[in-house]
Amino acid sequence: MVAKGRKPGWLKIRLPQGEQAVEVGRIIRQQRLHTICSSGLCPNQGECWGCGTATFMICGEICTRSCRFCHVKTGRPEPPDPEEPGNIARSVQLLKLKHAVITSVDRDDLPDLGAAHWVKVIKAVKAMNPGVTMEVLIPDFQEKTEWIDMIIEASPEVVSHNLETVRRLSKHVRSRATYDGSLNVIRRIASSGKVVAKSGIMLGLGETRSEILETMDDLLRAGCRVMTVGQYLQPSGNNIPVTEYIQPEIFSEYRQIGQGKGFACVESAPLVRSSYHAEKHVHC
Repeated sequence: MVAKGRKPGWLKIRLPQGEQAVEVGRIIRQQRLHTICSSGLCPNQGECWGCGTATFMICGEICTRSCRFCHVKTGRPEPPDPEEPGNIARSVQLLKLKHAVITSVDRDDLPDLGAAHWVKVIKAVKAMNPGVTMEVLIPDFQEKTEWIDMIIEASPEVVSHNLETVRRLSKHVRSRATYDGSLNVIRRIASSGKVVAKSGIMLGLGETRSEILETMDDLLRAGCRVMTVGQYLQPSGNNIPVTEYIQPEIFSEYRQIGQGKGFACVESAPLVRSSYHAEKHVHC
């Protein structure tokens, strides 16, 4: 492990470049969309945009929560754009995607927490793009099972909800969601038997090895099949600082441990994020 300070060389980030990246940016602007790639300062934006893909962020760009790790804006959002489902579906078509990844801000201000809008987006993408597979990275919906079930019934192939960190640090890192609450969401997703349940955590926030292994066990007991493990990177001075930078070989070790414990797939590397190589997880 490397103490906090100057980022080590293995965390070098590629900026978006090339014709594909330019085209992705053009389509996103043209369709008036948001991506977590930009809003969340994702380190893989260069690689993904350069390959012609992006992770769409729906329900606006302003979140009703203020998690200490997240760079997405916090405040009072506007109502969801009624044209967004069609614009997302059209963008998937224009980008010629075979697999689409969609996430959203938290919308605690809405009566259904944004669930109906989510369903409209999923159905629009499916209708305009037959054969396209989809992963949706959802909020906790305040653990309201009726809203979680609506997403599952819309039939994305993978439903993901991030645990974000270990139990001890959850209150310190997240503004409203809880560790056990997120496990309940994952358990609900998995128990449906209709979709792949997926989750992820960040390292470098002060967690211990034993806590990471305990988190793996908790996720497996909840029915999670796919786990992502990546390095937390402080997006701004207003966010929680990095405690340490984890060596790449330690991430490799966690991947092997997770697979040995029973996950169908574990993506574990410093720059891994929720949607990294997400197309592989459809068949896990």
